[in-house]
Amino acid sequence: MLESQHCLEYLEESSEMGEVNTSYVSDHQTWMNEQLAKNPQWVEDQKAGRALWWDKKQDVDTTARNAGSKVPQKSYPYDVNFFGE
Repeated sequence: MLESQHCLEYLEESSEMGEVNTSYVSDHQTWMNEQLAKNPQWVEDQKAGRALWWDKKQDVDTTARNAGSKVPQKSYPYDVNFFGE
């Protein structure tokens, strides 16, 4: 309880330090915004690529099987006797 009270006091003090400038936009973000404005079809291409590579349904059995099939790595693979064992 005491620690959480201390955290709350710290947050209240830090918020009084000043305003945070959120108007900064990096050169890369500016360029990306310009490119997306010129090529609106890129958004759909990005979604399709993400769905193809990243947005997969997770299967608990497959995840457990993959975790169980890992072979532990030796402690120092650069040892000269590593391949001789």
